[in-house]
Amino acid sequence: MDSTPQPTVVSAPGKVLIAGGYLVLDPAYSGIVVSTSSRFYTVIQALAAGTTNTIRVRSPQFNDSTWTYSLSFNVHNQRSSTSKNKFVHLALQHTISLACEARGVPAIQDLLARGLDIAIVGDNDFYSQRAQLVALNLPRNLSSLASIQPFCPQGVTLSEVHKTGLGSSAALITSLVSGLLVHLGVIPPSALLEDQGRARQLAHNLAQFIHCLAQGKVGSGFDVSAAVFGSHLYTRFDPSVIASLMGGDPMQPKSLLPVVSPDNTSWNHRIRPFQLPPLTRLMLADVDAGSDTPSLIGKVQHWRKTEPEKANAVWTAIDQLNQSLSSTLLRLSVFHSENPASYASIVKFISTLQPLQWTADPSLSEFETNVAAQFYQAHKITLEIRRSMREMGELAGAPIEPPEQTKLLDKCCFQAGVIGGGVPGAGGYDAVWLLMCEPEQCRPDQWPRERIEHVWTNYTELNVSPLSAVESMAKGARLEIIDKIKGLREVTQT
Repeated sequence: MDSTPQPTVVSAPGKVLIAGGYLVLDPAYSGIVVSTSSRFYTVIQALAAGTTNTIRVRSPQFNDSTWTYSLSFNVHNQRSSTSKNKFVHLALQHTISLACEARGVPAIQDLLARGLDIAIVGDNDFYSQRAQLVALNLPRNLSSLASIQPFCPQGVTLSEVHKTGLGSSAALITSLVSGLLVHLGVIPPSALLEDQGRARQLAHNLAQFIHCLAQGKVGSGFDVSAAVFGSHLYTRFDPSVIASLMGGDPMQPKSLLPVVSPDNTSWNHRIRPFQLPPLTRLMLADVDAGSDTPSLIGKVQHWRKTEPEKANAVWTAIDQLNQSLSSTLLRLSVFHSENPASYASIVKFISTLQPLQWTADPSLSEFETNVAAQFYQAHKITLEIRRSMREMGELAGAPIEPPEQTKLLDKCCFQAGVIGGGVPGAGGYDAVWLLMCEPEQCRPDQWPRERIEHVWTNYTELNVSPLSAVESMAKGARLEIIDKIKGLREVTQT
């Protein structure tokens, strides 16, 4: 029997903000954030003998991506010998510092005496696979993506990779921080089996702080929140909660635990349950025409400052639509729980029809009509949200849903079985999301996803490439067994 200790493996999902772009920056408003089945994985184990107080971090999907750190406990500070990866460096430094506060320096010194080997990899969806598909002479569709090896080498350095906007930095930091907290005994492994709880809250608060520090600003935090908790309705925390940790001399570290502790009531973010309705499918596309998100956000914030009355009226209207969308989608889950068989039959029925036809059949039962009407309501709300976001973009001079994206989305959103869609997050040119019916059986008709694949593959005005991600049913950060994740042991072996 193999006596080698099993590595600590923690994964965290990516995200899609399907409603609440811009508004989620303000604690007066909320956003609908969906976590993705595509994940980042951190694999932690002891280094070989003779490497005391050394941490080696590898990102094996990239060229020149190994970083070695030496540990110094005299000031709870870790100095790096060859680091150029700020995200990894800050995650190590502050998570180990917190562990020293929580468990005492001697306990952490003992745990790190043999050093650590940490491998971090992301599912293929986090990076554009266009070059792989071209090299393999494959069309841009889901079956082609499934044929690419897991954790595919990108053939470039980390700084050169083309990302798809799923929140790679938040998923990376969350998996690394949570993995270290488990490995160093700060939180028990069982904590990541619970959806909420104090230990998960600690992982959230610490990951939020480190992510903000690495980015040099306090963002809304929905991406880290999705990585920790999975899909939910998110209301941001007050940035002042971490203000005391954000500045100052890095060589004079401040105590972290009082600030990031789950007992600190200044963490006032709200996480309310949300999931997409049963027998529906999220579908995402990477559009090859990137946008500069900070400049879009800057333009909207400037407009909001210069025209506060108009901006507040627009934001209030959008917020009401966003809340209507979340309640409409959640109501569909209630319908499913009340009568799963009738719900399933109506999903199959509307999968073959354009949205305008969903409620037109007089032979439907009252329950089926109500379900169909609820789906149609969700369709109409997504169109209204898109119209309002375009209006805000025009007023602010920011291409939130540019005309090219409008044309693509209109073509998609009126296909049979498509509930709605939009540009995720801050919008721009680089991605679209769609929600469609995914009945248990569709033959002889096409599945809605097959219709959308056909639209995307044959679309000539923009280069549209699907991602394989769906909504994560496994919620947020979780403990993994290395051999249950296809390709993970192979890619992370030294």
